[in-house]
Amino acid sequence: MNFLKKYGFYFLLLGVISDFLTPYSLGLFYPKMSQMTMVISIFGDVDSPVRRAFLIWSVVSGLLFVLAIPAVYQAFRTTSKTLASLLTLSIGVYGIGDCLFTGLFSINTEQANWNFSTWVHNIGSGLGYVGFLLFPLFLYLLYQKQGKTIFSKRYLILFLISIFFASIYGLARIPGINQFPALNQIGFCQRLSFIFNYLPIMIFAINQIKSKKVNY
Repeated sequence: MNFLKKYGFYFLLLGVISDFLTPYSLGLFYPKMSQMTMVISIFGDVDSPVRRAFLIWSVVSGLLFVLAIPAVYQAFRTTSKTLASLLTLSIGVYGIGDCLFTGLFSINTEQANWNFSTWVHNIGSGLGYVGFLLFPLFLYLLYQKQGKTIFSKRYLILFLISIFFASIYGLARIPGINQFPALNQIGFCQRLSFIFNYLPIMIFAINQIKSKKVNY
């Protein structure tokens, strides 16, 4: 456990980088894949030529997020155990629900009805995405509690930006509305939204790694 507390933020940073690069790296081996119009989960579809690689990569990314949990909690447990637990939960839910479940329960777009695997995949992804969105909000509250105004303002701004682009992605998923320009590029909307979800986690991980190096 001490190992995870010491190196957990490296795992967190690697998890973000790994998860971010997944669609772009695998897209090179999926000629029919359109990054602009197709969602990332299509990589795990039963007809995907990179399905196995995507599923394994998703599990690895999820494990990296899970391995970061002890370090994330340790960083704020003295500030507020409740908020530290919520921050940890947001990372855990994303790592398990959106990454591990994606790797273990793939989807089949050819089926008219959802099967068990698709249900688990979609519910896990939904819960994971909520954790993804709330991560900077919990950081804002924790840094505000610590009296670190610059940090708290930074994560509040990142949270609001993240919500804005998540809303655009949400609109792109609504039939009728998603016929409008830009919104008809659901793949682009999803990836743009994800960039601003990854950003707070990446900044947080890098800052924690730097602070630990200074302390050591």
